Amino acid sequence: MRTEKDSMGERQLPDDVYYGIQTLRATENFPISGIKPLPTYVDACILIKKAAAIAHGKLNCIPQDVSGAIVQAADEILKGKLRDQFVVDIYQAGAGTSHHMNVNEVLANRALEILGDAKGNYQRVNPNDHVNYGQSTNDVIPTAIRLGSLLALEHTLYPALKATISTLEEKATEFQDIVKSGRTHLQDAVPVRLGETFRAWAQIYRDHLHRLETAAKDLQQLGIGGSATGTGLNTHPQYREEVVNHLSEFMGVSLSSAPHLMAAMQSLSPFVNVSGALRNIAQDCVKISHDLRLMDSGPKTGLKEIELPPVQPGSSIMPGKYNPVIAEMTSMVSFQVMGYDSAIALAAQGGQLELNVMMPLVAYDLIHSIEILGNTLQTLTDRCLKEIQPRRDRCQNYAEASLALVTALNPHIGYLNAAALAKESLETGKSLRELVLEKNLMTEEALAQVLNLEDMSQQQ
Repeated sequence: MRTEKDSMGERQLPDDVYYGIQTLRATENFPISGIKPLPTYVDACILIKKAAAIAHGKLNCIPQDVSGAIVQAADEILKGKLRDQFVVDIYQAGAGTSHHMNVNEVLANRALEILGDAKGNYQRVNPNDHVNYGQSTNDVIPTAIRLGSLLALEHTLYPALKATISTLEEKATEFQDIVKSGRTHLQDAVPVRLGETFRAWAQIYRDHLHRLETAAKDLQQLGIGGSATGTGLNTHPQYREEVVNHLSEFMGVSLSSAPHLMAAMQSLSPFVNVSGALRNIAQDCVKISHDLRLMDSGPKTGLKEIELPPVQPGSSIMPGKYNPVIAEMTSMVSFQVMGYDSAIALAAQGGQLELNVMMPLVAYDLIHSIEILGNTLQTLTDRCLKEIQPRRDRCQNYAEASLALVTALNPHIGYLNAAALAKESLETGKSLRELVLEKNLMTEEALAQVLNLEDMSQQQ
């Protein structure tokens, strides 16, 4: 065991842990969910500390050897070491001070080891005076949320959205010659191409990708350097520019300093904007996953216009049953993303005066939304969309049997006559073709041209 001291007194910690006394207090104060910080969020915090250490070493704000040791410790963590040392529950002290000090203490103690000193001997490397030099929870955490969200977008959601769009376009081309019945209000509508159904979905996701990329541009403006209230107290005049430049290099993204640091600290609107774009994607994910389930319904008593790939047995009691489980999972994750969006919106209005203290909630909910939505779309693409097979016979039969074909007769026999034909067809079981010819409303040649399914379903 080792003894550490803070402003409240002394506590003992196991000598093998790298966090310190303030982290210990936080674990005791917040035994709430058992959920630890997301790895992507930890990465974002460590990148900030690495950039700050480099900047402060260059500006002679902290000793060169301390700067180097903090940077080495940061690089080790970014490569996967000490990941089990970030232990504070996601529901914690306002603004994220508990997690922030967890990061500072782990880096300080590992830096002490690197310098040949003992963990907890904070004279040489102090979590507050060296690792956190020129910084505050109040500018570090909102910056970490921005960076963590950008990392999650680049590594998870953007690639998944692009893969989904590409696969849907491929299926659209593959299915372009298949005519099926359209449906509005879940009732018969005029024919459509199965390929165009998939192409429409591709366009929906393409539009969402554009909206998300536009919303995410706000995340590239950083409030780091604002210190406690946005005034930059205790920061070197060149620090802000230096740290932003280093972070841009680490991220591979063009970052900039926010035009007003106090505004960047107080308002969480960039996170609400991105979350809204995620909610928007999730809503269409639900719609499309429900469409897939309806079109695959059956196999004997449903639509069964397409076949989703069976990926696991579907029932514990009914043999031979296969359920659209990937589509079902997609809806569940989408509902969770929508719930997170509501929580983020509430948290964003929960600040007062110079700070919004609800940032830990936003940090988890926003980054988690991005990552689970990205993982979901990638899974939907790989384990469902790529292997969808059409049921050409079903599609053709439904298209030919649809009462909505009568719509094409409107210009030739009038709306009311067409409606009467539809009613009679439904009552007698006779096809529209039979009734039109039986009543001598059109010639067989003209009727064949008007009720040509391929022409009717072609994009005008």
